[in-house]
Amino acid sequence: MGRQFRWLWTAYAVSTLGTWLGFGAFPLIAIRVLHSGPIEVSLLSATGLAVGAVVAVPLGPWVEFRRKRPVMITMDLIRFAALVSVPTAYAFGRLTFAQLLAVSIVAAAADITFKAAGGAYLKTVVPRADLLVANGRFEATTWTATVVGPPLGNAAIGLFGPVVTVAVDAVSYLLSALSIRAIGGREPRPGPAGGSRPHAGNLLDGWRHILAHPALRPLFLNTVLVNGLILATAPLLAVLMLDQLDFAPWQYGLAFGLPCLGGLIGSRLAQPLVTRFGQHRILLTAGALRACWPLGLAFVGPGTAGLVLVIAVQFGLVTCVGVFNPVFVTYRLEQTPVNLVVRTLSAWSVTSNATIAALTALWGLLATVTSPRTAIAIAGCLILITPLLLPRRDRTEKHEPVPIHP
Repeated sequence: MGRQFRWLWTAYAVSTLGTWLGFGAFPLIAIRVLHSGPIEVSLLSATGLAVGAVVAVPLGPWVEFRRKRPVMITMDLIRFAALVSVPTAYAFGRLTFAQLLAVSIVAAAADITFKAAGGAYLKTVVPRADLLVANGRFEATTWTATVVGPPLGNAAIGLFGPVVTVAVDAVSYLLSALSIRAIGGREPRPGPAGGSRPHAGNLLDGWRHILAHPALRPLFLNTVLVNGLILATAPLLAVLMLDQLDFAPWQYGLAFGLPCLGGLIGSRLAQPLVTRFGQHRILLTAGALRACWPLGLAFVGPGTAGLVLVIAVQFGLVTCVGVFNPVFVTYRLEQTPVNLVVRTLSAWSVTSNATIAALTALWGLLATVTSPRTAIAIAGCLILITPLLLPRRDRTEKHEPVPIHP
């Protein structure tokens, strides 16, 4: 799909691999280096998402009316500077929990802004007919990094300590910035819609577009709830498996690493399935099927049978997600005018991150009052209802991107 897309894909692949190599490093540093307790570790995870989402809100309109590549490079450099401060402070014996908290907030805000700018830029460099192929490659890259990254990261942590993976993650953003810089070509400066200058009212334009769109509105509610409920139960499943059922750490890693191959398979199937059955049918079917699996995690037991159950449930879930995500992301881009892409993607990410943070805290409280297994079961039952939020009719609107000429 051309030189510009290849460099963009390279940047995505490098930073994604770095992220998964450093996956779980901050909680590990908080526990092992700073001797933080469960409350601090939970605060670190939830605050980074929630406050980072709030910080990212005013950045959407600001990015919308600027060239996207410089914004993406800036966000990469901000993430590099923030993350590299952690091993630097550690080397001088000055690392604190407050610094970890600040870095997680900055990284979360920069991540939302980068993804929003990247989505808008992708729509301008890839023809509409190739958007699904491009998003399928991004999805396949994500699942490949998910399979490869954590085992390599855990090995590096075992050999060199938890701080080294944060340094590697930081360098990955620097390499990503260099890859985006290498794209080259001229990117015209976008003008504000209607000839007006950006103003405070632009902050809500993304949400207005989503909620006014007959198909994006139910998709928005569906994806935010499904992702929030799945991720809210992840810490509880770790407690259930590692503490109550006495699974070894390597078994826990295998239970969530091996099924990621399903995501790679699903992302490769997305385009052929859409070609044969149509975009809307696959969006509806894969979206409904991905809701059928999480409840099975409430029935995990000890031993080999329990491990096999987790792997089977996760494989089914991840495969359906691997099909759904590139189709959904492509549809969202197609249904959003080019002058609203950044604000729409920012609004989507801000809401998603804030919901994940809130549900994680709520489900932690629910598990304390009941039990991790009960909380996982309640989340699984609620997810079964979410297919009702998927759009029943195909209401496709045509929005052509504004091309960038090299």
